Amino acid sequence: MNWIRIAAVTALVGCPGAAVAKEAVSCGGAAMLGGAQLNCSHVEPAAPAQFCTFSWALHTTAGDQKIVEGTFLLPPGASNVTIYQGSGFDSALSNPIVICRGNK
Repeated sequence: MNWIRIAAVTALVGCPGAAVAKEAVSCGGAAMLGGAQLNCSHVEPAAPAQFCTFSWALHTTAGDQKIVEGTFLLPPGASNVTIYQGSGFDSALSNPIVICRGNK
């Protein structure tokens, strides 16, 4: 699984990769063997809870593209939280894009 700290990352189609920024949330995602999963951790103890949105382009086993997206709140100390899990995917068309801001 690719772990990345993200402020905002633009997608690299078909390429796994990482981008690094000083942020309170670290996320990683993988799509293989018919499923996809995105996990995140709150990695900055002094930072408040983080309100985040995500978007991820995935390739389905039927040969189509599907964009999955959502929002989540990640409290300090949260570790390896499953943010998204789905089936019917054989690969990722982009890295997950996760944008977070402190929730004061």
